[in-house]
Amino acid sequence: MPQTAKIPAFRPRSAVARATANAAAEGPHYSVRIDDMRAHLFAVELRLATPDPQGQEFWLPVWIPGSYLVREFARHVLRVEARCQGKPVALRKVAKNRWRAAPCQGPLQLSWTVYARDASVRTAWLDATRAFFNPSSLLLAAAGWEAKPHALHILPPASQPGWSVATTLPAAQVDARGFGLYQASDYDRLIDHPVEMGRLLRLQFRAHGTPHEMVIAHADRLRGEVDAKRLRADLKSICETEIALFEPERPRAPFKRYAFLLAPTASGCGGLEHADCAALICAESDLPHPRDGAERSAGYRQFLGLCSHEYFHAWNVKRIRPQALTPYDLERENTTGLLWLFEGFTSYYDDLILRRAGLIEPQQYLDLLARAINAVQATPGRQVQSLADASFDAWIKFYRPDENTANATVSYYTLGGLFALALDLTLRSRSQTTLDDVMRLLWQRYGRDDAPLYGQGVAEDALPALVREVSGLDLRGLFARHVHGRDELPLKRLLASVGVRWSQGKPDALSSLGLRLDDAQGWPQVRQVLAGGWAEQAGLAPGDILLAINGQRASPEQLKRLHARGRGGDVWQAHVMRDARLVQLQAMLPAPAPGPVALSVAATAAAGAARRRKRWLGV
Repeated sequence: MPQTAKIPAFRPRSAVARATANAAAEGPHYSVRIDDMRAHLFAVELRLATPDPQGQEFWLPVWIPGSYLVREFARHVLRVEARCQGKPVALRKVAKNRWRAAPCQGPLQLSWTVYARDASVRTAWLDATRAFFNPSSLLLAAAGWEAKPHALHILPPASQPGWSVATTLPAAQVDARGFGLYQASDYDRLIDHPVEMGRLLRLQFRAHGTPHEMVIAHADRLRGEVDAKRLRADLKSICETEIALFEPERPRAPFKRYAFLLAPTASGCGGLEHADCAALICAESDLPHPRDGAERSAGYRQFLGLCSHEYFHAWNVKRIRPQALTPYDLERENTTGLLWLFEGFTSYYDDLILRRAGLIEPQQYLDLLARAINAVQATPGRQVQSLADASFDAWIKFYRPDENTANATVSYYTLGGLFALALDLTLRSRSQTTLDDVMRLLWQRYGRDDAPLYGQGVAEDALPALVREVSGLDLRGLFARHVHGRDELPLKRLLASVGVRWSQGKPDALSSLGLRLDDAQGWPQVRQVLAGGWAEQAGLAPGDILLAINGQRASPEQLKRLHARGRGGDVWQAHVMRDARLVQLQAMLPAPAPGPVALSVAATAAAGAARRRKRWLGV
């Protein structure tokens, strides 16, 4: 079996490394070591050669770019101490995430520990099997020094000689395992590079000449359990397809190298984008196995879609950025009404890229689209909140879900992706352009290093004018109705314009009744009540335990049987246990709701529709 040539880790020449290290030494210099794996504690030190003589302040971000929620990373910071020229210095906490040292003449050293046991991609994790951290949750910034060069020294754990380091931070002087000195030109760039440590499986490849690698944690238990050849080839296809989308004439990536940092778990799926890497989690069972057949499993396709999504963000949000997030203010919420563009459009392209790369079949792609349509249709909040408002309120709604979330808001990921589909199909049917052309204009105008508006960010109202510049079409009405308004997207008509058939099945009982249930020791318990359904009309509430419906013991199967026989206008009675009391409720069944949408390639289609479908889906 042919082997992919090994790509050497980035190592500057010694003279360059010394110059870089010396430059970084003038600014903040951090060291990170593992303090106690069993207690999940990192130990961090910060050395500052010339602190503010009036009293140096330090601060920690309260959120991480790409995840729009104030997470209060400072709550995991413990035992902060300061020393000046070896002697203790008074240190006072002046805000929830800020500390101030007493005036100090000479080098100042700050030390602290951080509790790390968040298995997500957003903060930090440490145990005997692996270590991971985002610098934004570990490294306090030195106020006034944020724009200076920064250095980070990662120390090897003596108890783990088999561990190595994976990060895209530029290395200044590191050993063969990656432990040693790294550098960044400023604090913002420093915290945009997560660090993975442990026994690592590395799969290396090049995409249009740029070095890439997939780094998988827990190599000791996964070696031989992952089809490295297939995974490497599929990732290469995804990366090359996305690079060529933004740079079709001369495909080249906007970074010198890229890494996918993956932590497989028993279950789970998620990712967080960075400028030249992504932190990922997935279920171990979703990774391709050497004994899998030719067909990619649904779990593996989902994982490839996750990789595609986070990789697309290297352009769309990390370099093409909203003006409201340029630059980031890491100590408070940064609101924008454009997350439907930066997350929604990325969600549209993640699975479409899999189709273009030949990794999923046309019907598999249409099935994924149908799933997104059904998810939005099952969300009453789409009639309450617009895409722009859902984006703006992400900090207080989308990232803080509760029992009423489905009634109060809509996902700017899912509905934003469907708006991108609608915009793309509108452009394809009414012009010679596509959404690809709009994305390329955004890249050329805002994202590339030589872009005329590089670093300025996309204004909140910029996209309709950019669409008109590309296509000649005035689509301000489309944006007014479906981004700033709450009109339903005309997806059935637009999909017909590309030869895709829309059909609807029988309605699901629980969805029609407006109920989402959990199991409470064998009894159905109400998790959510959806607006407009029978459950809301009857007065059911989250937390209620359903005992009986129409005198029969309640169960999901019983509800399905009753629903199949029921008609609009029938009156149903429910007995529920609420707050240790028996409550009787009743309401009239509404008219049947539409069933779930299914999409398929139309057996017959007009010539124009068939041509457009061929350009869109390749079939």
